Amino acid sequence: MELKKSERSKAKIKMALQGPSGSGKTTSAILLAQGLTNGNLSKVAIIDSENGSANLYSHLGDYNVLSLDTPHSPERYIQAIDVCLAAGMEVIILDSISHCWDYLLDYHSSLAGNSFANWAKIKPLEKAFVNKILQSDVHFIATMRVKQDYVLSEKNGKMVPEKVGLKAIQRDEISYEFTIVFDIDSKHFATASKDRTLLFEGKPQFIINSQTGKKILDWCNSTLTKEQLKVMITECNNMNELTELYHNNFDIAKTIEQDFVAKRDLLQKLTSNITSNGNGTSNGTARLQ
Repeated sequence: MELKKSERSKAKIKMALQGPSGSGKTTSAILLAQGLTNGNLSKVAIIDSENGSANLYSHLGDYNVLSLDTPHSPERYIQAIDVCLAAGMEVIILDSISHCWDYLLDYHSSLAGNSFANWAKIKPLEKAFVNKILQSDVHFIATMRVKQDYVLSEKNGKMVPEKVGLKAIQRDEISYEFTIVFDIDSKHFATASKDRTLLFEGKPQFIINSQTGKKILDWCNSTLTKEQLKVMITECNNMNELTELYHNNFDIAKTIEQDFVAKRDLLQKLTSNITSNGNGTSNGTARLQ
C-alpha cells in the first residue's frame, strides 16, 4: 500500500451520450475516445450490445470490439469490462447501457410478490454495475437510447398525456453518476445537459469530434481551480459524492473547506427532513474528515 497526494492527472472521465437512434452516438463515442487516447484507437474497446453495429465504423480506426450477446445483465457487463481491463484498454465504450436497464426491468417484472419490495433485489445489481464503471481506472463513455417522455395534464376535467421531451432509457438518476452528459439530436448536434468540467456548460450546440475528446483529456490532466471545485460542490447530490470530491482533491479542498462544510450541513438537513417525514432515507452517510 502507498499513500499519495491526489492528482487530476490520475482522473479518468466518466461520460454519457444520450440521443435517438441515428443521432450518431457510436460515432461520437469513437471520436471522443480518439481524442482521449491521443489518436491511439488500439487502446479503445467497445462493448457492443447493439447487434454488432460497432463494426460499422471500422474506417475510423483499429479499435477493439467485444460483442455482448443476451442476456444483457449487469453481471455480463461487468465480466465484459474485466476482459477489457485485462487487455490494457484505456477507454471503454459501453454501447449501450440501455440494454442493461431493459434487462433489469424485465427481471423485476418476472419476480413474484410485491412489486415495490422487489426493487430491493434489483438495486444491488444495478449499483454493482455502476460502481464498476466509477471505480475502474480507465475512461468510460456510455451511450443511452432515449424515448418520448410524457406527463399527465388536466384538460377539460380529464387527465391526458402530454409530451415533454426525450428521456434516457435508464433509471432516472443515472446522470448523477457521470461527469459529463452530452445530449445529441437527430442532426448530430450535441449540448451538455451536465458538465462538471465546465468546458461545455452554457456553450452553443456543436458536433463532437476528436478534439472534443482531447479537450476533455487536457482537463483530466490539468490542475483543478477553486472556482471549478466550488461549482462541483454545488452539484453534489449526497454525502458520498461530496466526500469523494473532497478526498479526490484534498489539497485544494482544504483551502475552501467552508464550502464543503456548508454543503454537508445542507445535505444532512435535507436528509433529516426526508427521514422525519417518512419519505426516504439517505443515499450516503460518509463524513468529511
